[in-house]
Amino acid sequence: MSNLFAMIMNPEHPDRPLSWPQRCAQLESENAGLRERVRWLEEQIRLAQQRRFGASSERSDAAQLHLFNEAEAEAASAVEAPAEHETITYQRKKKTPGQRDAALQHLPTERIEYRLPPEAQQCSACMGPLHEMGEEVRRELQVIPATIKVVEHVRMKYSCRTCEEQALRTPIVTAPMRRPVYPGSLASASLLAHILHQKFTLGLPLYRQEQDWARLGVPLSRQTMANWVMFAAQEWLAPLYQILHDRLRQRDILHADETALQVLHEDGRAAETQSYMWLYRTGRDAPAIVLYEYQKTRGKEHPKKFLDGFKGYLQVDGYAGYHDLPAIILVGCFAHVRRYWMEALQTIPKADRAGPSLARVGLDFCNRLFAVERDLREKNPAERRDGRRVRSAPILAAFHAWLIGQQPQVVPKSATGRAITYTLNQWPALQTFLEDGRLEIDNNRAERSIKPFVIGRKGWMFANAPRGARASAMTYSIVETAKENGLNPQAYLQYLFEELPNRDLTNPAIWEDLLPWSPQLPDRVRSPQSGPDASR
Repeated sequence: MSNLFAMIMNPEHPDRPLSWPQRCAQLESENAGLRERVRWLEEQIRLAQQRRFGASSERSDAAQLHLFNEAEAEAASAVEAPAEHETITYQRKKKTPGQRDAALQHLPTERIEYRLPPEAQQCSACMGPLHEMGEEVRRELQVIPATIKVVEHVRMKYSCRTCEEQALRTPIVTAPMRRPVYPGSLASASLLAHILHQKFTLGLPLYRQEQDWARLGVPLSRQTMANWVMFAAQEWLAPLYQILHDRLRQRDILHADETALQVLHEDGRAAETQSYMWLYRTGRDAPAIVLYEYQKTRGKEHPKKFLDGFKGYLQVDGYAGYHDLPAIILVGCFAHVRRYWMEALQTIPKADRAGPSLARVGLDFCNRLFAVERDLREKNPAERRDGRRVRSAPILAAFHAWLIGQQPQVVPKSATGRAITYTLNQWPALQTFLEDGRLEIDNNRAERSIKPFVIGRKGWMFANAPRGARASAMTYSIVETAKENGLNPQAYLQYLFEELPNRDLTNPAIWEDLLPWSPQLPDRVRSPQSGPDASR
């Protein structure tokens, strides 16, 4: 019986029973694995709760992060430390006088004056006459709802009376008239621009526009508007898109990103199959170009083909589809790295997040790099490059050494382990921003540019067919490029639809004064608010 208790059957080798020490070691190993599994599941639950109920902001308290900084902090930027008894004062920022008036000066002004009737213009004290000594002004913005009218373009025809009476043939002359944007339809340049603006700038689906037109008494169906959108994109915007594509590939710094898109009717594919909208855009150098491209897959052949002829830096996230592109140097994104460390911090129980942790240290390294970038934001490229080499390079070196030291001690599948693995896998590309002051530390520029499409997608959910997805890509490209160059998208689209039908599109010279950054564009297409976010 003692032998029976002293020996435990081995499930893998019944003929080789386990001793008690072997069985204890086996149970301890299984227990450690189960504890690690429970810890991982708890992390996933906390992360899911954070994503569902927590704030979406990725901000962190810099002061808290530095409380538990490790020895690597000695490699921080060489900023002179404040004196022990230094007094710091804060001054509340006041609005500049006349700022609101300056913001409204481009709008037409209607003046309504209020005066006392003659019989009331008498002093209540001495009964003498009153005179105007000044005025009190109250300003308000008044909205004039949209109005629709029918415009009839009537071409007069001319004939010769003499020839009608005496000649065998009478010549007829018709007055010249500008060509319409869509022959044979009710679409005017302003109406078509309005529909595209509502859909692609404001994210209003065509079925909601149909309802709005019905309230205005205009029977305009979504099918009709869809046909107009397709025609406008293929006939007028496609040539401009191609020119912008050519100009894009001539630059030496670009950003890229991609997002999922559902297209219902694709040949040989189920309706629920995921397609993709790719985004390519220029960097901080002006003029800005933002281009979308629809593709059925996320394969690396698509950026390779779209960027054919491009040579230079390409700033992307960690997706492997951008790797091995010819003549291209990849630039990594520290915003994605920081996101991994933020998620690792959020998997820690809330009561323990303020304490020391590997996630907090990793996040602190990222925050210090971004702090340097904020200090260098207004510098020129050469100064920014030199500043990074002096201040950011030591932080990067310390960060990399810390990652190498921590990697063997952390479970790879944990949130912190994933953050370490992701950061190390991207490390060569993450250091590239030190090479050129025009490069950025993150790919947020591309993420901001793809956001209007992502927000619009929430309204219409999917595209019906590839033809519509391609039309959407071209229209979004023109709209977003116009916004980046300080144009009013609706006014710019209307100008294009007025001009393009009446120009020889085969002549390359006609496009120069139509490009979104052309100084020849009329003032009416420019947004009164300057800057790339004028229309956002």
